[in-house]
Amino acid sequence: MLASTEEETAEFGAKFAKKLEMGDIVALHGDLGAGKTTLAKAIVSQIAGVSKREVQSPTFTYLNIYDTTLPIYHFDLYRLKNEEAFIQLGFLDYLEEEGICLIEWAERIEPLLPQKTIHVRLSYVEEGKRKIDVYQS
Repeated sequence: MLASTEEETAEFGAKFAKKLEMGDIVALHGDLGAGKTTLAKAIVSQIAGVSKREVQSPTFTYLNIYDTTLPIYHFDLYRLKNEEAFIQLGFLDYLEEEGICLIEWAERIEPLLPQKTIHVRLSYVEEGKRKIDVYQS
């Protein structure tokens, strides 16, 4: 899928969120500014029933939990050094929780991600346009 605007990225995220189920792990990949946070906000907003303005990326806390009917564990691992740090912070158990794990900068913990992980890669194709690819490992 190609997205030319932030709004199109958010629309994709809202539609994608409707397909997610309990236990899904979504790994978001892409360069800085590629749209991972925009996508994450749209997914959380759709599932948790909150406005996108209420959804903040947990860049400094690593994790925000949205305790709704379908709990969401939203990680932003930009500042995380490696998978060992993820384990030491006690986050490994969240990959097996009853809910949805949404992980920005998932490449930081790639070896820890289970086989069933859904990967979403956002990449620039030209000025103002991003390609969104979804695949499962």
